[in-house]
Amino acid sequence: MIINNMGGSSSSTGLCLLLSLLIHSSIFFFVASQSTTAAVEGTVFINGSSRIGRTNPNFICATLDWWPPEKCDYGTCSWGRASLLNLDLTNPLLLNAIKAFSPLKIRLGGTLQDKVIYETQQQACPASFIKSSSEMFGFSQGCLPMSRWDELNSFFRKAGAAVVFGLNALNGRTIASDGSAAGAWNSSNAEALIRYTVKKNFAIFGWELGNELSGSGIGTSVAPDQYASDITNLHDIVRRTYARFGKRMKKPLVLAPGGFYDANWLTQFINKTPKNSLQVVTHHIYNLGPGVDTHLVDKILDPSYLDGGSSPFSGLQGILKTTGSSAVAWVGEAGGAYNSGHNLVTNAFVFSFWYLDQLGMAASYNTKTYCRQSLIGGNYGLLNTTNFVPNPDYYSALLWHRLMGTKVLSTSFSGTKKIRAYAHCSKESQGITLLLINLDSNTTANVRVSTENAITVRTARRHHQNRRSKFTRMSSGSKANAHAREEYHLTANGNDLHSQTVLLNGKVLAVNNTSGSIPLLEPVQARLSDPITIAPFSIVFAHIANVTVPACK
Repeated sequence: MIINNMGGSSSSTGLCLLLSLLIHSSIFFFVASQSTTAAVEGTVFINGSSRIGRTNPNFICATLDWWPPEKCDYGTCSWGRASLLNLDLTNPLLLNAIKAFSPLKIRLGGTLQDKVIYETQQQACPASFIKSSSEMFGFSQGCLPMSRWDELNSFFRKAGAAVVFGLNALNGRTIASDGSAAGAWNSSNAEALIRYTVKKNFAIFGWELGNELSGSGIGTSVAPDQYASDITNLHDIVRRTYARFGKRMKKPLVLAPGGFYDANWLTQFINKTPKNSLQVVTHHIYNLGPGVDTHLVDKILDPSYLDGGSSPFSGLQGILKTTGSSAVAWVGEAGGAYNSGHNLVTNAFVFSFWYLDQLGMAASYNTKTYCRQSLIGGNYGLLNTTNFVPNPDYYSALLWHRLMGTKVLSTSFSGTKKIRAYAHCSKESQGITLLLINLDSNTTANVRVSTENAITVRTARRHHQNRRSKFTRMSSGSKANAHAREEYHLTANGNDLHSQTVLLNGKVLAVNNTSGSIPLLEPVQARLSDPITIAPFSIVFAHIANVTVPACK
């Protein structure tokens, strides 16, 4: 609820005072509960004259993978029954977790997708993914039965998910002596799956070709000119099939290559791909190194290390611009730490610092979608692999999805390097929403907000009479003092960064054990004249509804 100016009568004044007291007491109760030893002052500057990027409305995306229970890293087997082939689709918490996003993009794929064949009338399904040290990626070929494909699509329809499917790009190729994949893609099996999917009226948001086969590749690689030819083939299959069978269905996007950023390879690939054949260029992010790394937390809390994560985003945008491509950029898979992540780091509260910073950074470079590895499975799932209970990053993702709109604003922070700041036009409401991340262990930040070219609701009429006033500082004495903002403070349970329980405004977020329903995410109210108080090792979303900027109109 946003509290508006109540007018000048004595009763209205009394009501304003009462509401102000309630607002102040609620936020004071939360902030006072945070143990602090120091405080710093700072200012977030937001340039609202124009947007610097624009995301898809369903920017948040998560992945589902093929890894079987036998997938182990560093002696730990963390995948359980989270595979596309054995995930329990009847679990109500899984359904509710996806439905809460309305919709959630889900990318189906991963390392083993390039070893999956699809059951057809001519192709029976063999046993799937037998562990073998002599096989690439450590497993034999797998198979997707059409009965399971039916079950998955029925579930996704019920959950309201937007599905992107990763196709087998190694089918028909041979592995050369230098480790590269030679020959053209044999598309016949993929085409059979696409035809079946369209005939069954299954809604697919996009078809993606290959997983981590670009550049130097993982396991093997495909040359950029060959990949461009294969994508042209896939585009033609999608166009023909949906034109013939799917006249009432929206034609899915074509995506590629789903690999790591390699400027030279991507430039050649995009230049050689016909402009209309590729709608999305996808890349993967694992910039924290291996999951076994004992310095993961140090990297996550280091502002300089986080800053280094911008290179793939800026680089890919530069390539798309210089090549004249009409394709857009997505992060197709991002788990931070490769080889299944690290238990009690990539599935704990501390990882929200990295994850939300990545979301903010990616959006500021015009990335349209960001797919988290994974929705469930490994040590980086948004949901617990065993009981499906949301990990902290699930709530971070859900708050982003509900609060951060598609228009991205230029944002900077002055005061300390330990504060990360991002701002968007608010989602489905007026105003702006701030994301503030405090990486400091013992310092509270008191943050004020300045917006360029901003006007408050109350001063909107006066703005037309005084066009020289282009800068509004939301501080004591401002005309916006009578208004309030909504704040969502995220902290770790017991102030333990390795906790898998997160607090929202001091209250534990927990699912309903009976119904499996996702808890409400309710804000506290704060006076606009007060600074935003960010406790040590905490995250704050602040919705300021009564300020409009040109970029948000």
